[in-house]
Amino acid sequence: MQRTRRVVAVGTVVAASALLLPGAVASAGADDPGAAHGHENTLRFDVEFSPFTLVDLGEPGLSAADVIVFDDVLLQAGERVGGMAGTCVVIDATPRANCTGIVTLGDQDSITFAFLNAPPPEKVFAVTGGSGAYRTARGDGLLVEFGDDTGTLTLNVVDT
Repeated sequence: MQRTRRVVAVGTVVAASALLLPGAVASAGADDPGAAHGHENTLRFDVEFSPFTLVDLGEPGLSAADVIVFDDVLLQAGERVGGMAGTCVVIDATPRANCTGIVTLGDQDSITFAFLNAPPPEKVFAVTGGSGAYRTARGDGLLVEFGDDTGTLTLNVVDT
C-alpha cells in the first residue's frame, strides 16, 4: 500500500513536470533575444598600477609559488571610478602567473576576472562573474600595460 502511494506520488510529480517543462523551455527560446545573448556593455578605464609587490614564497627571487599582489586605480576622464585588486600566483620565472581579481565600481558593483599574466604587455581577461549590476556578468577583456605604471582596461561584459 505504501509503495503504491509512493509510485503514484512520483508519477504525479513526473507528469506535472512534463506539463510545466515545455513552457519553461519555450520562455527561453528564440523569441527572447536576451535569453541566449544577453546585453553587452563595454567598459573602458585608464589604469594606474600599484607598486610591484611580490610575496617571495618559493626559491629566493621570482620563482614558482611566489605571489604578486596588486591594488590598482581605475580612472575615466581623469577621475577615479573604481579599483582593480587581486593576486597572481607565479607559475615560472618567465614570469607567467595565474591571476584572479576583482574590479570594484561604486559600493556594490563588482566584476570578477581571471587571466594569464605573461609577456607581452597585453593580457586577455575572462570575466567570471560579479555582484550588484554585474551579478550575472560574463565576457572578456583586455589589459594593456604601457610600461610607465599606467595602462588601459577594456571589459566586454555580457549580462544575462
